[in-house]
Amino acid sequence: MIARTALFAVVVAAAGLAGCKSEGDIVIEQGVGITALRSTCPAVGVPFYTGDVTTFAPGDARTADALDVSATITNVRTSCNDSGEQIAVSANFDVLGLRRDTRGARSVELPYFATVVRGGTSVVAKRIGTVTLNFADGEARAQAQGTGGAQVNRAAATLPDDIRERITRRRRAGDEDAAMDPLATPEVKAALARTSFELLIGFQLTNDQLAYNATR
Repeated sequence: MIARTALFAVVVAAAGLAGCKSEGDIVIEQGVGITALRSTCPAVGVPFYTGDVTTFAPGDARTADALDVSATITNVRTSCNDSGEQIAVSANFDVLGLRRDTRGARSVELPYFATVVRGGTSVVAKRIGTVTLNFADGEARAQAQGTGGAQVNRAAATLPDDIRERITRRRRAGDEDAAMDPLATPEVKAALARTSFELLIGFQLTNDQLAYNATR
């Protein structure tokens, strides 16, 4: 049985620029220049150690026979509408759950987050949602779906013209800066960071759950 969570959105005043490798990335063209083709849609991903959650009964136990419920975020699907001034990105994902004790029907609620991160380090916004796994009597497995999203402003996603020119200007052999990587200059790095945003989705874990994921 599939339970569907309520849709919720992360609305951000500042905008995002994709950081994943896909059509629209900044690419090097045969060593003679860099073409800026970055998409205005933010990248979407699951941070390390947050895509799984495990509960135990009793709660302080960590042995295999005390494992209660485990769940995994998988099959993340994204869509983006970048036709207007406000760019809307959404992510839908599946949650696959497994329980040890299959006696009786049971519902398990698991919190998850949708966080917008700027420049890879700065959290712009965070919202918490809940996904519910409904286990039927006698069944060890259940599946649910979750959704997160963000709205970003196109103006804040756009690189300044002078930065774009520095990146895209074609260089000829013999030019003074022909061998220099424009992406390595401090001004360009800072501009790219200001306009780079990600939508990150994962389980809202306790410190103990996060530590368990990192060490198992």
